[in-house]
Amino acid sequence: MVEAHRRIVPRLRIGQTLAEIDAIVAEVLAGLGCRSCFLGYVASGSSPFPSHACLSVNECVVHGTHDYYTEPMRRGDVLKLDIGVHHERHDDWVGDAAWTYAFGEYPSEEAKRLMTCGRESLALGITKLQPGKPYVDWAAAVQGVVEGSGRGNPGYGFHLVRGLGGHGYFRDKLHGLPYIANVLPSRGDRWDEALVTWKPGNIVAVEPMIAVGTGSVKQTRAWPVFTADGSLSVHYEHDVLITEKGPRVLTEGMESLPNVVGT
Repeated sequence: MVEAHRRIVPRLRIGQTLAEIDAIVAEVLAGLGCRSCFLGYVASGSSPFPSHACLSVNECVVHGTHDYYTEPMRRGDVLKLDIGVHHERHDDWVGDAAWTYAFGEYPSEEAKRLMTCGRESLALGITKLQPGKPYVDWAAAVQGVVEGSGRGNPGYGFHLVRGLGGHGYFRDKLHGLPYIANVLPSRGDRWDEALVTWKPGNIVAVEPMIAVGTGSVKQTRAWPVFTADGSLSVHYEHDVLITEKGPRVLTEGMESLPNVVGT
């Protein structure tokens, strides 16, 4: 997954369409002996996903397709590039990683802070994925960074997107248990597995999705998903293996990718 992003990022340019970027993703995955596990994916009641990657621009949080947005990338556009693959050379194991990139420059200081917030919340949250500790420790850490803890910690003052979270995955299955929420359970954000504890051998994709103005979303079909108020959003995702000694990031190295591309 990391190598796929490393090969794609230098080829991103202002003026490209999402269709052109998706074609680059397809070419890179083929060169790595992988195939997209998003292409043709069917969620409950949805049509097959039509793209090799999820390509989500600005207010689009996740699950953007190559054809939902036809304008070329402009300076200051923010792209969430989410790539999921089957590793055909490694017994068809799944990998799933997302990162957020600004084209040419940060569109604003607020956008720069939002991207920093996403990376920091992901990094801190992963430290809480400890064997014997509950899933909810992840959400407490991430929400504290993004929204504040209410105990003299205002956080960044942004909003975690409700109803979307991380997931387990397997050798040949992209999505499975456990579901990993990014916010503490409440009356409006129920999470029955919150107090289940991590066990060595658990593998999970954790992924904060954060917006400037709201945690609510809108969508007219299965994909894409947009912020309800049209505000900017980011998405960061790592794959993590829980070991007896703690979390091991399987997608280590994503942090070395540039935040601004196409310069």
